[in-house]
Amino acid sequence: MPYMKPYQDSHTRYGGSMFRLCAALALLLPLAAHAKTGDRNQPMTTSQTSVNGFNAPNTITTLTGNVVVTQGSMKAKGDVAQLYLDADSQVSRIVLKGRPAHIQQLDDNDHLMTGEAPTLDYDNIHGIAVLQPNAVVTEQGMGDAHADTLTYNTQTAYFTGTGNVSMTYLPKQRQNAPQTQPVPAPTTSAPAPQQ
Repeated sequence: MPYMKPYQDSHTRYGGSMFRLCAALALLLPLAAHAKTGDRNQPMTTSQTSVNGFNAPNTITTLTGNVVVTQGSMKAKGDVAQLYLDADSQVSRIVLKGRPAHIQQLDDNDHLMTGEAPTLDYDNIHGIAVLQPNAVVTEQGMGDAHADTLTYNTQTAYFTGTGNVSMTYLPKQRQNAPQTQPVPAPTTSAPAPQQ
């Protein structure tokens, strides 16, 4: 008997991919702002209770206790952070853990983007943040997204979310129409009573 491939229709084969694509496209709509231009060209500073590591190529430095990492308008906070240095001793990646870890950054219109999750993995070279589990990302004046895992590209504003994805879209605030004063009704004088 000849071998036959099992039948897979396009819904079965591509259903998961289509769902992920639709979720990603839906996430693009409410949260479409880019990180502030030039943030990644600013110096990076850290504050923490203790540090353990080397300032050498291809090493990992561990920061512990009230960790705050700042670069331009980007600020990330957590309980523990690992800074990955590349071959040029530049910070290429930051992994923060916290209850929850937190990241915030302004876009070019000075709208605030915030993200929170127990683990935040930030690719400092490409500007991509992966937040998981129970991740929340909020864009000021636009809305928010919740998912088991959220990935946000700060350079392109491209979002993806997987697992228990929910979103809130905020309506655009309209300016009030000018208030018009009611026109008073014409007054007519009643004829004087005759005597």
